[in-house]
Amino acid sequence: MKQTVVPVARDINARLVPSGEPVAIPRGSFVTLAQTLGRAFTIIHQGNMARVEADFADALGLEVELPAYTARPDGAVDEDHVWAAMRDVYDPEIPVNVVDLGLIYGLEIDSGRVEVTMTLTSPTCGMGPVLVHDIEEGIRAVPHVEDVAVALVFEPPWSREMMTEEAQLELGIY
Repeated sequence: MKQTVVPVARDINARLVPSGEPVAIPRGSFVTLAQTLGRAFTIIHQGNMARVEADFADALGLEVELPAYTARPDGAVDEDHVWAAMRDVYDPEIPVNVVDLGLIYGLEIDSGRVEVTMTLTSPTCGMGPVLVHDIEEGIRAVPHVEDVAVALVFEPPWSREMMTEEAQLELGIY
């Protein structure tokens, strides 16, 4: 994506990347759009990278298209929809979704309960809770999901070999 500088139309609450610390970005500030994939955005403000929730898309002149899922007539959770929901969550520093980045280690669906096992690219990443929240919220939008649990694990440790070939090609590391 070509990076674009835009004015902020209203105050924005964001999180610094990678620490996850909250930061306020005032109306009238200029920010650089670094990543606009999925349901959250990465901006650069005063030399700092920050992640902005979709709730503030309008303040950046952006729109968010939330996925629409068709409910299965048998009342079951559609596994393909769950994977699609997770593919809509992007690492704020790397323009690759968490599935293709290799962060999802496991998925179990039992009736309306969905359990995800995932990791982070680094155990010290402050964005872990934010990514977990994004995954939970995305999966909750899937029809017939009643409960979501995401377990964050660090064994085995993540490595770039866990990425899909497409993701490695996208990042120029294949």
